[in-house]
Amino acid sequence: MGTATSSGAAIRHTQSSGIARRFVESKLASADITINGGRPFDPWVLDDRFYDRVFWQGTLGLGEAYVEGWWECEALDQFFHRILSSGLAKATQWSFAELANILQARFFNLQNLSRAWQVGEQHYDVGNDLYRRMLDSRLVYTCAYWQNARTLDEAQEAKLDLVCRKIGLRASDHILDIGCGWGSFAKYAAENYGAAVDGITISKKQIALGNTLCRGLPVDLKLMDYRMLNQTYDHIVSLGMFEHVGEKNYRTYFETAARSLKDDGLFLLHTMGSGETFHTGDPWLMKHIFPNGMVPSINQIGKAIEGLFVIEDLHNFGADYDRTLMQWFRNFDRTWSEIEANYPEDFYRKWKYYLLSLAGVFRARHVHLWQIVLSKRGVRGGYTRPE
Repeated sequence: MGTATSSGAAIRHTQSSGIARRFVESKLASADITINGGRPFDPWVLDDRFYDRVFWQGTLGLGEAYVEGWWECEALDQFFHRILSSGLAKATQWSFAELANILQARFFNLQNLSRAWQVGEQHYDVGNDLYRRMLDSRLVYTCAYWQNARTLDEAQEAKLDLVCRKIGLRASDHILDIGCGWGSFAKYAAENYGAAVDGITISKKQIALGNTLCRGLPVDLKLMDYRMLNQTYDHIVSLGMFEHVGEKNYRTYFETAARSLKDDGLFLLHTMGSGETFHTGDPWLMKHIFPNGMVPSINQIGKAIEGLFVIEDLHNFGADYDRTLMQWFRNFDRTWSEIEANYPEDFYRKWKYYLLSLAGVFRARHVHLWQIVLSKRGVRGGYTRPE
């Protein structure tokens, strides 16, 4: 009886693999991607279990199979660009992993006050040695502005200066940075505009290094969730933090910002944005990179700010994120040998997949980068975006 059961299981597995293989091959072929083909974006399957895993688990299985070495691809960024540009991601049915995420997000607040700290511990506290090698000299971990820049340092300074000019920053201003990271914006605003800056983050390692880097400046970085704010400011900026807030908390986030902003102040929100409304994030990214993260749509932001803010300006430079991510990967790849001993064995493949897959996503214009300037009562005479 045991032999018969084992044989039956083997037969079922073989049949399942055949169906899964044909499914995966046909879907990729619709994006002009050939498994074991000869182009940089063609994936090479090194373990046939890859097919079942992708068939049943979707993007979660695709990412985990890559990290575990089940498949390889010379140009992951090009692979994902082709998938998204072809509409394949939209045409493919949800996997069980994606449905589980949707149900979780529907019934639970995945970014409540107790869970909000998870992304700090898992992602931002992963290691300052990594970020100091991967990022620019100021440690700016958000999309750079490449319009007139040649290097990552130049592009990140251009972005920081653009933010200062968009809010009309003056030396007498006391401003708030929600999600301050290692204090890159706070330090720039204090050094170049003479402003006083309070910054908050949920990462212990960011606070420790950030306060060291900002020593001697009118900068105060605190370990704090945005819901605990109880002070008013001339202006507020939030650069690359809103992706961790979650749909169930959008209204609370903007109510907190409105309460913390003086009536004549401006709030600049810098966030990734989706062209479609979703209620959860990608399963692989949520599990392995950004726990509980999700990208908002304009519809979700619009509903959350209703009656609180006026949209004065919306600037989309999402194509610049492709170039930023590719430079981050080059920095990471070039210096990996210096820090390799500090990280788990699978970390390099995980981080490579994260950076290059997102580069492909932004290249396909599937996700955007928005800078939205908000006022509480409307700027008298109208708002003019600085050049």
